[in-house]
Amino acid sequence: MSLPRSTYDPRRVCLLPFPTLALAQHKRPIGVYTAGALFALGNWLFFDAAVLSAHAKPPPDAPYDTVPVHVAFVDWLPGILSIFGLLIVNLIDKERLIGDGGAFGDGGLVWRARLFLFMGFALMAGGLAGSVTVLVLKYIVPAYADTYTYYGYANVGQNVALMLSAMVLWLAQNTPSEYEYRLSL
Repeated sequence: MSLPRSTYDPRRVCLLPFPTLALAQHKRPIGVYTAGALFALGNWLFFDAAVLSAHAKPPPDAPYDTVPVHVAFVDWLPGILSIFGLLIVNLIDKERLIGDGGAFGDGGLVWRARLFLFMGFALMAGGLAGSVTVLVLKYIVPAYADTYTYYGYANVGQNVALMLSAMVLWLAQNTPSEYEYRLSL
């Protein structure tokens, strides 16, 4: 398969171009609202599992048995780590990540910003890894019923949604706003 020479650009990585959407003036608000929706969806998913766990009843065929598993602090911890990571990543000034320290010659500023960015992503990755670990060790290995493994899947879903929310918000904050002007001398 070869493309006509008139449409070929040697700087492109992919042969098929990304589709262009006519949303240029609304990119930032759409990204921010999408990130907020992902954040709300992830937390709602986990809170739903926590409420179901708090109101879980034993099966009807054994009404005197105890419920085998509940959502505990171990289940909350990965989500808390991911939220802290999301906050750290999105509170960093993106201008500090580029360059050699700015006009005042503070070379350590760029290094510290990159270190905090790494710590934020490490917290989010640790939260995701922790939620997968809790899912496997607490819910899948003991082979509980599907109603109880939902708690673990909701935990992983929350952390995936929080990571996607952080990425979408990062990209949305880096797009130029309609009212943003760059003045340089």
